[in-house]
Amino acid sequence: MDPSPSKSPKFHHKLLERLTALLMHEPEDREELLAVLRGAFEHKLLDADALSIIEGAMQVSDMQVRDIMVPRSQMEVVSIDLAVEKITEFAIETSHSRFPVIGEHKDDVIGILLAKDLLRFYAGKEFDLRDSLRPVVFVPESKRLNVLLREFRASRNHMAIVVDEYGGVAGLVTIEDVLEQIVGDIEDEYDFDEAVDNIVRDNTGRFRVKATTEIGDFNEAFATSFPNDDFDTVGGMVIHHLGRLPKRNEVLTIGDLRIQVLRADSRRVHALLVDRQRALPLEAEQ
Repeated sequence: MDPSPSKSPKFHHKLLERLTALLMHEPEDREELLAVLRGAFEHKLLDADALSIIEGAMQVSDMQVRDIMVPRSQMEVVSIDLAVEKITEFAIETSHSRFPVIGEHKDDVIGILLAKDLLRFYAGKEFDLRDSLRPVVFVPESKRLNVLLREFRASRNHMAIVVDEYGGVAGLVTIEDVLEQIVGDIEDEYDFDEAVDNIVRDNTGRFRVKATTEIGDFNEAFATSFPNDDFDTVGGMVIHHLGRLPKRNEVLTIGDLRIQVLRADSRRVHALLVDRQRALPLEAEQ
């Protein structure tokens, strides 16, 4: 039986020739390198997934922790004084594998609790929450993602607490958040173009709102007066109202606004659909 063309020596020789021809001219900068890689894709030397991963890996060196962190307002934390049974209920509800444990407030992060460590309590073994905590890793908002990924791999930590220039907690970041920048996220019809505004009217007259929209901007757009004492963003307001992270397609009412969760995952809210319940004119600055 003849060997498959895709595995024949002749095929591999031609493949090597084409790849060599593309790389004969050494790229002088990143743009030229990307052009070579995209040329390899066009010549079917790379598939779309491989090209996307390579581009993502190159991109992380230009990104900082602040670009991808879970904001402080959307952090899900556990109080050191919470009963183990309550912590377990919270872990089941949120489906997270690790949680920051805090003292009196979110700036007082004591340690990181791994959900699997709760099994000791239910196995009848001695369990002390403080003794079970893993050390906290603090990173600045400005740290480059490629550096953070290298540190995650070296230390085997999967979560870091992000601090601002004044030492306050700004958010958290996980190794999964960094890897997502390389391998990509699942896109759907509710993803926003990053170049467009935070509040966009759709063809039904309702408004798609990024969860990271600041409360002040939201109030201005919808003529509301929601306070920002306990949260800074619309996503934080939704979480505060529910007392938990919402699920996709969940609907809630805040004031006279009907808010539907368009996109949310196990860590944060991404996009919302907002309209008024009463027949009032709804205007937002575009």
